[in-house]
This record gives sequence, structure tokens and C-alpha cells, in this order.
Amino acid sequence: MVRYGIIGTNFITEWFIEAGNTLDSFQLSAVYSRTKERAETFADKYGGAEVFTTIEEMAKSPLIDAVYIASPTSLHAEQAILCMKHGKHVLCEKPMASHHKEVEQMVRVAEENGVILMEAVKSTALPNFQKLKQAVSKVAPVRRMVTSYCQYSSRYDAFKEGTVLNAFNPQFSNGALMDIGLYCLYPIVDLFGKPDKVKASGIKLSSGVDGEGTVILTYPEMEAVAMYSKITNSSLPSEIQGEKGTIIINHIQKLSSLEIYYLDGSVENVTVSQDKPDMVYEIEVFHNKIHRLPGAGSVNSLDTSKLTSEVMTSARDQLQVCFPADHSRL
Repeated sequence: MVRYGIIGTNFITEWFIEAGNTLDSFQLSAVYSRTKERAETFADKYGGAEVFTTIEEMAKSPLIDAVYIASPTSLHAEQAILCMKHGKHVLCEKPMASHHKEVEQMVRVAEENGVILMEAVKSTALPNFQKLKQAVSKVAPVRRMVTSYCQYSSRYDAFKEGTVLNAFNPQFSNGALMDIGLYCLYPIVDLFGKPDKVKASGIKLSSGVDGEGTVILTYPEMEAVAMYSKITNSSLPSEIQGEKGTIIINHIQKLSSLEIYYLDGSVENVTVSQDKPDMVYEIEVFHNKIHRLPGAGSVNSLDTSKLTSEVMTSARDQLQVCFPADHSRL
């Protein structure tokens, strides 16, 4: 049993709790909010849990083993470090932090305190991503990977009318790259590691964040292209192009289906069932890490989180998208 404290009382947290409640190994034990009334309302909705109005009090509590952080990205590093220094494992929503230096510090604190830190990237914890890893060898050598996630934000209409909500506010380390571009970049880095070169372009909005962009990662024998947007829609799948065939990936953030199109014209469907809520798989991986089960360390590894954050920081530098957190010193 892993007893959780929750930071962030929003719809993502609700999805997380609902997914966790399907597992016998999950228990909601504490909720943090700056206001006691909001914390109590949220806790009561899920059967009651201890409420806290300071993170440090919750981090010190013997009632919890781990903390799930779903606050704005600009707060992730500070909150995670505080919890880990009090011996709590941390499952941190993506992106793990605003800047790669923050991620590196979070990893150091986790190692120093002997706790588990994991970035909650649900797509790479899915069974179909593990199947994708196996399928890559069938089309190798790989020459190109193209990922696409373009989804018009429901908050963009308000932005165009002059209201800057959190999704487009640099104060909270947001924007298209941080919010959904990660879903395009993280699997590339997971599969192929550190690129030799990062080249980014995109559209910068008046608030200072990016609305859409393209990042090209160059490797010694291949290249990868990540296309993302919060101001347009796309129905394009993602794909891995190899000399022996092409893997078509529907919905890079969900991996709903995987098909291999071979050079001889044959098609192989390698999709496996994903009948649980998406977030259940990442929770299971996190629990396996806590219990030090064999193989758990390779899924959503800290190395992948660090490298992806380096790529995203480089892309933001090229786009001249700056956050207040870039200049913070924890």
C-alpha cells in the first residue's frame, strides 16, 4: 500500500485519484490546498482525508509515503524538493520542472534522500509504448521519427479576447511546448537518447509563450521531428520510418494503435490491449519503482527526464520563450 498526499486540486488530480482508486495498492491519505475549505471540499469528495494548508506540514506527516504533484509547473521543483527532503517519494506531473537545471537538482535530492522521483508521463508507461520499443527492431535501421500532437486549446479563444489564462501564462511556465510538446519529445528521447543537435522554430504569442512549434532532433544516423500546437488541430498520426518498414502510431499521447507497414506491402498490427484508465499504468510503474521491482527503473527513467528537459530548455532558448523560474535559485 502506498499512502498519498496530493498537491493540486484540479481535474488532473481528480483523474489521478479515480485511476488510483482502481488499485488495491493506492490510498489517498492527505490533501494540500492553500485554503482549508478547498482542501476539505476536495478531500470529502473522495471519502475524506487529512487536510493540510502548508506543504511542509504534509511532507512531515507520518500519514503519507508519497506525494503526487499536479500544481503549476513553475512550482514543481520547489515543492518536490521539500517533500523529498522529508523522505517522501514524489510522482511529479509533466513537465517535471521549468528548466533542466531544476530537474537536475530534483534528481540529486532524490538520490541524496534515497527516495523515488518519477515524471508522470503517462504515454511511455502504457503497454503499447513497451510494444513500440520491441517493434523498432523490425523496421531498423531507423532513419526518421515524426511525432505530432496538435490540439486547439479550449482556453485559446479567451486568450484571443484578451484573457490570459494559466495555459498561456509564462508566470506558470506554460505554453504549447511545455504542455503538449513534451508528449512528442519524451518518447523520441526515450527511444533514441540524447541528440547531437536541437533545432527549434515556432510561433510566439503576445503573452510570451509559444502557441505552436517544431523541434528537429539530429542523431548520427537519423533525425526526429516533433510537431505540436495549442492553436491548431491535426489528425495526423506519428510514425517511425525504418529501412525495412514504417510504424504508424495513432495518438502519440495515448498510443491507441500500432501498425507496421513493411516494404513488401504487408501490414502487421502489433497493438495490445490498454483496458485500464491511462493513468493507472503510470501509478503501477511508480509503485514498482518504490518496491524496487526488476525492470521498473527503465520505464520513465530519470535519465530520460533529464535529457528531455535539456532538449526542451534548448528549444525554448531558441524560441526566446523565457519563464521567471529560469532565473530562480532553489
